[in-house]
Amino acid sequence: MTQHARQFAFLCAAFLCAGSATVTCAQSAEEQAVLAPIHAMFDGMAKRDAAAIKAPTLPGGTMVLMRDGKPAQMTFESFAERVGKPGKNQIEERIHDPLIKIDHDLAVVWAPFDFYVDGKIDHCGTDLFNLVRVEGKWLIASVADTGTNSCSAK
Repeated sequence: MTQHARQFAFLCAAFLCAGSATVTCAQSAEEQAVLAPIHAMFDGMAKRDAAAIKAPTLPGGTMVLMRDGKPAQMTFESFAERVGKPGKNQIEERIHDPLIKIDHDLAVVWAPFDFYVDGKIDHCGTDLFNLVRVEGKWLIASVADTGTNSCSAK
């Protein structure tokens, strides 16, 4: 590869990666499509909108939240009811550096997360999302996460 070709490739990669907080450089359009329902769920959580939380999920799907070595299991419906209630605090969940694997209509996303309450990290951990593609649309089938208060950025 010539010097000019390497510079051009580097500039193209830099251009494609610039300006996106939620999409990393290596993410394909399909990987972005897999992440879309996750971000939609997080947006619903931030708005405390139960319908928006449930919209990107597979009916009957479940969550397992690991806290202090103990699993708390619930359906997406019960999670949406719990988080979708009006509250005084502003909440936001953010994932970073997601590992995305896709095989036809099945995908998995493993990503560290930070959960903010009123702009400050409340807890962090790792999210594990299982997704399925139904009629061309990715839906969250299940979620598992860890959660700890010993976050490095806290």
